[in-house]
Amino acid sequence: MKKPSDRTASDTVRRATLEDVARLAGVSKMTASRALRGAADVSKTSIEKVQVAAAHVGYVGNNLALSLSAQQTNLIGVVIPSLTNIVFAEVLSGVADAVEGTGRQSVFGVTDYDPDKEYQAIRNMLSWRPAGLIVTGLDQPDKTRRLLEAADIPIVQIMDLDGDPIDAVVGLSQTRAGADMALALITAGRRKIGYVGCSLNRDTRAYKRRAGFVEALDQNGLTLVGERCSDAPSTAQEGRALTADLLGQFPDLDCIYFSNDDMAMGGVFHCMSAGIQVPERIMIAGFNGLDFVDSLPVKIATSRTQRREIGRRAVQIINDGVADGVQRSFDFPPMIDLG
Repeated sequence: MKKPSDRTASDTVRRATLEDVARLAGVSKMTASRALRGAADVSKTSIEKVQVAAAHVGYVGNNLALSLSAQQTNLIGVVIPSLTNIVFAEVLSGVADAVEGTGRQSVFGVTDYDPDKEYQAIRNMLSWRPAGLIVTGLDQPDKTRRLLEAADIPIVQIMDLDGDPIDAVVGLSQTRAGADMALALITAGRRKIGYVGCSLNRDTRAYKRRAGFVEALDQNGLTLVGERCSDAPSTAQEGRALTADLLGQFPDLDCIYFSNDDMAMGGVFHCMSAGIQVPERIMIAGFNGLDFVDSLPVKIATSRTQRREIGRRAVQIINDGVADGVQRSFDFPPMIDLG
């Protein structure tokens, strides 16, 4: 057997072509092409025959060539701020669920909450002529908004309703979510309330939740007794350290509202190590309703968001296109759970 380095040009294995697929499936080249794209006017039987034939010969289509002729690829771009935050991993799961069986493929970029990285990710994705683009949040800088406004494809902004969407929007009012949690905690009898958060200068959605929370307190004659915030990434470790600092200065707090569940988990760990009973002595409240909340040894409050459904609905909007009468705004308010 020849080694790869010993092969000559005549020995090179020929790449399978669309003609090979069509011949094996017993259909025309045009039908094979449309079947591989999942066209609605091709029968299910023909699609299955073509897919089997393509798999048998190892055919891989040229989507770049298709994009040059059709001015669009089958890609759906998704721009998210983080992969370490399970919230966005679950949004991507919803996107994957909705893309399956449509003939389209999702690709994603990560910005690390950096506006410059977001601009570059969006610019690069648009250069591939995607069928649509899903972008996190509504607070992009002007230069990024201009890119999106000129894209001439469906743009879906997700996770936030508090702002001016470019096209379609799927998510929740972050301001209202913060206010609703404040009212729930007040109704539960909590009055000496503190706040712990991270990266509010970059995470605009957490900033809006805090603003809504503080405004609701004010409307009910209350203010934050104290708060601790840092520019560090949002982690349980950071939540634990900030909680220790906050309670060191304000030991009589009866509730702490955290920017998210990760931070709240750190607050729980500090209270447990310090012998502070949760929720009897102090109530811990987070945001997102992540799965681990139900596994904690104590009960905490949280706002349970519909992350997978937000991802699914965003893809649905792109698949529906820009036809008249298609709904372009979807509100998925979180459910308050006091534990």
